[in-house]
Amino acid sequence: MITDSYDIETEPIISLRDFYGEPKHIVDICLIIFSKEIHRNLLDTFDCVEIAKISACNGNNSIYKMNYKGTEIAFYLTAIGSAVASAYCYEASWLTGAKKFIMFGSCGSLDREKTDGKFIVPTESYRGEGCSYYFAEPSDYIEIKNSNKLASIFSDLGVPYVQGKVWTTESMVRETRGLVSKRKNEGCIAVEMELAGVQAACDFYDLELYDFLEAGDVLESSGYEVEGLRDANHDFEKLYIALEVALRL
Repeated sequence: MITDSYDIETEPIISLRDFYGEPKHIVDICLIIFSKEIHRNLLDTFDCVEIAKISACNGNNSIYKMNYKGTEIAFYLTAIGSAVASAYCYEASWLTGAKKFIMFGSCGSLDREKTDGKFIVPTESYRGEGCSYYFAEPSDYIEIKNSNKLASIFSDLGVPYVQGKVWTTESMVRETRGLVSKRKNEGCIAVEMELAGVQAACDFYDLELYDFLEAGDVLESSGYEVEGLRDANHDFEKLYIALEVALRL
């Protein structure tokens, strides 16, 4: 059973030391980026230096460093999905020394009225994936520990936001009407694909995660609306909010 996967009684067989050597310390803060257009904008706008590579047999993923208003910040383009996004986060920490991660992406709204025109600052995430069960004891939800701290920063910045539960799913094509109804009845206002796993890994390795989302598509019992997804995926406003958050951590 996946719920039996949390083993802290025995040591892991594989370590990142086997692949990367000793951990490095280059920066303290790192952005986790999902949009290739936002990633390209950073490379085109700022003087960026490659500082590390997350390596795999299907290709390497570069980690860059930039300076924003006097603060050095790392960033990388992550993969979609809880397991890979969690692995990238831990590897990025090992390779750069970053302990504070700001993750921002798009999501599907489960409550149009609450999320319209506002960014979403998750408070808890339903663990509808597998990765988190290797890093935290079994439970339906995982707490997003820095939700209130991020919400306070958003208030200071004048950024419109709403706090609430979200649902991390492993497969967007299996978001059935029944499951959508269950999560909505539990108070979830959005659905995404990474947060539960990344939060669990960050908790396990003593890293700080600051996550916010922008709703694009809408999932309702009456049907699915996809029209707003692309704009939410590649909205540059999220990037500059994340950079301002980085200055305040």
